[in-house]
Order: sequence, then structure tokens, then C-alpha cells
Amino acid sequence: MNVLDMQHIKKNFGETEVLKDMHLKVEEGEVVSIIGPSGSGKSTLLRIATFLETMDDGEMSYLGHQVVSSENGRAVYVPKKEQREARECFGLVFQNFNLFPHFTVLRNIIDAPIRIQKRDKAEVTREAMALLEKMGLGDKANAYPCELSGGQKQRVGIARALAMKPKMLFFDEPTSALDPELTLEILKVIKELAAEKMTMVIVTHEMNFARDVSDRMIFMDQGVIVEETTPEEMFSSDNERTRAFLGKYSELA
Repeated sequence: MNVLDMQHIKKNFGETEVLKDMHLKVEEGEVVSIIGPSGSGKSTLLRIATFLETMDDGEMSYLGHQVVSSENGRAVYVPKKEQREARECFGLVFQNFNLFPHFTVLRNIIDAPIRIQKRDKAEVTREAMALLEKMGLGDKANAYPCELSGGQKQRVGIARALAMKPKMLFFDEPTSALDPELTLEILKVIKELAAEKMTMVIVTHEMNFARDVSDRMIFMDQGVIVEETTPEEMFSSDNERTRAFLGKYSELA
């Protein structure tokens, strides 16, 4: 079953076409990595999928429920209540963590399940502590974000997203703000989630990681999909643009 289905997505910023007839389907349990040069529209696609940005035209469904339809060449969104229901399907992990600095680690994790999902505080707290243990942060529940390393903050961000019990997770460059050692911490966590069959869409510049963890890879450039295939086929592609892009990364590695 498709958790997410996006079709014919178009987005302009002023005169600039950022997304040109984009599509993205993600099946339950699938890990999809989106790669491409800066400015190719990767993050914009994620922001549209997570309602942080509106599309100009296109269609979008979560778990078979349509939340955006195309009418007369423009996108029409369902009412806010139905949008909120769709938001419960996913969690989003930001590149800059976006933790509340005045909340403890534990409160960062339990706030949304209690406030938005109206779940029992004791149950949510138990689950949050279990998530912190899983992230190797069992002793950090009462710490504040300023007391954590970048890698620890990102692991709290992942725990916070998982606490909402989403059907899928979006990662927008989850390691771009981290040094190489901390990057490995986060990639290990994401690999463990992939092994548990968590549905994920990952925008990343970590090419080897994308190759290892993905069921499918999408290479975007200038607002279009250049190539969409398995990691094996992506890294042995005959497409000139794909080869040029991946070649730059192999030179840096």
C-alpha cells in the first residue's frame, strides 16, 4: 500500500520553476533516498509533502486519502481538520534539530503526543523513556538541548518524531549540521530504523549511506526527476547527468 502518493507537483517561487511535474510514491516499509545538487528542489518537495509549503498544482494522498486535488490548473487543499489528520501519518526530522530550548529532552518528546494527540501522560512518558534508551540517551531525559552535542540533539529529534507513532518519517539532510563522527551516530540510528521496516524518505548528500539503506533512489536536478531506480542501478547508471553528479561525490570521498 502507498503511504504517500504525490502526482504532477508544480511549484514556482516568483518566476523560478522549482518543481516541474514531480511525482513521488512511497510504499509501506520502503526507504527512498532523494539526491541531487543544491537548488534541485529536494527540500521543497519534502516541505510540500509535510504541509510546510503549498504546491501550485498537483495531487497528494496519504494512505489513500486525497488531501490535495488539482482543479483548473491549481492545487486545492482539503479543510484544515483533514490536513491535521494527514499530518498524523508522518514525522519530520529537521537538519537543524528545531528542539524547544526551554524544554527538557523528555518534555521535547512528550509535549506533542500529550497536547496534540491527547494521549495519557504516564503512557507517553514511558514510551519516551524507552525511545531515549533506544537512542542511547537514557541518562539525558532531564537535560536541556544546550547541554547536548549535535548528534545527541538529532537523536532527540528522531525520538520526538517517533513518539507521535507516525506511519513514515521524512529526513531533510539529517546530518548536514554535524561533523563526520556525529554523522555516523545518526546514520546508524536511521539504518536501525530501516532494518525495522520504518517507511522513510531521506534527502541526503551521504551517497554511500543512501546506497546502503535505500530500496529506491531518486536523482533530482532542476526541479525534475532525472533518474529513479535501485541503488545498484543508480551507481552504475549510463545517464550523463547522474554519472557527473555521483562522480563529484566519489572524488570527494
